[in-house]
Amino acid sequence: QVQLVESGGGSVQTGGSLRLSCAASGDTYSYYCMAWFRQAPGKEREGVAVIHTGGGRIDYADSVKGRFTVSQDNAKNTLYLQIHSLKPEDTAMYYCAAEWAASYGGTCSLARDTYRYWGQGTQVTVSS
Repeated sequence: QVQLVESGGGSVQTGGSLRLSCAASGDTYSYYCMAWFRQAPGKEREGVAVIHTGGGRIDYADSVKGRFTVSQDNAKNTLYLQIHSLKPEDTAMYYCAAEWAASYGGTCSLARDTYRYWGQGTQVTVSS
């Protein structure tokens, strides 16, 4: 089992940047798919970026490619999401999620139902 705590959200103007963090604790010795999701008011929760902790394969949603960068610091058991060129449509609650991965070097999904472990979320608000 793993516990996740997000931080780093805030209010920024269009064009600004933020770095979100997700601190993981508990069983951090297994391989996991670690993902970032976001949910805007009245919309479905969507996966935006994911990394496989065993091997580091990364995938992004098409809507954020080129502006979002996901990374991990294994020594700190922390997942990051760097967001550049923020737009008002990026306004959402951002969630970190994790699911156990069966093996080293696999691929991970951005489908919400795939993930069992969730953080409480951190709010990102972008003003024009």
